[in-house]
Amino acid sequence: MSIAGLEPSVAGEELLRVDDIEVIYDGAILAVSGVSLVVPEGAIVALLGANGAGKSTTLKAISGLVRAERAEISRGGIRFQGRDSTRTAPNRLVREGIVHVLEGRHVFSHLTVEDNLRSGGFVRGLSRAQLEQNLERVYAWFPRLETKRKTQAGLTSGGEQQMVAIGRALMTQPTLVLLDEPSMGLAPLIVQEIFEIVARLNAEEGVSFLIAEQNIPVALKHASHGYVLDTGKVVLQGSASELLEGSHLQDVYLGRR
Repeated sequence: MSIAGLEPSVAGEELLRVDDIEVIYDGAILAVSGVSLVVPEGAIVALLGANGAGKSTTLKAISGLVRAERAEISRGGIRFQGRDSTRTAPNRLVREGIVHVLEGRHVFSHLTVEDNLRSGGFVRGLSRAQLEQNLERVYAWFPRLETKRKTQAGLTSGGEQQMVAIGRALMTQPTLVLLDEPSMGLAPLIVQEIFEIVARLNAEEGVSFLIAEQNIPVALKHASHGYVLDTGKVVLQGSASELLEGSHLQDVYLGRR
């Protein structure tokens, strides 16, 4: 386990590297300062921190969505699959394999569950045959969605909407999924179900995940490595077991570091 500022050390081929990025909103508000992290190929990595620590901003910097909120990466860089992606357009990043599931799910409430899922394939520009194949694949992972395929997404439960959001992301055939607060507002059993599906997708299909979470136990149960943010900086990083067993993580959350 390492304290702030040390080079991240995660085994495996690098899929994503975030190197000392700084993000500023409206040219004046510093939201993230000096965040570095690595996501290896085929890994689940947790990005931990309290509300307002900078987790969502970090994910949006990686996916390119931060620019839609009048923010910019003012320092550092991001590399995906060995190529600089710091200022790559979000739609191009989706085609290259990065997809972002935003906090709060953001389904199209008046569209059916199936139309929500299909919209993910349209973003990637898939053929009709590929769309149908991917749709059946999503239903295999989320059988509950198949039973609700003709239901308006806004009329489904919070857990089902989270499944729709993740399923829509899977329709893009991603290499890396950025998952922001998937447990927010959901019952523990639903959270457990969603994380178990994430773990199976990772193990069986090799999809990598960077998951921003406040729920420490569930995130570190399924992740191999974790980074802890506090006021826009990485203050702690290590293997999931090290973070769970050590006292530093609790100190950070309780403000005792």
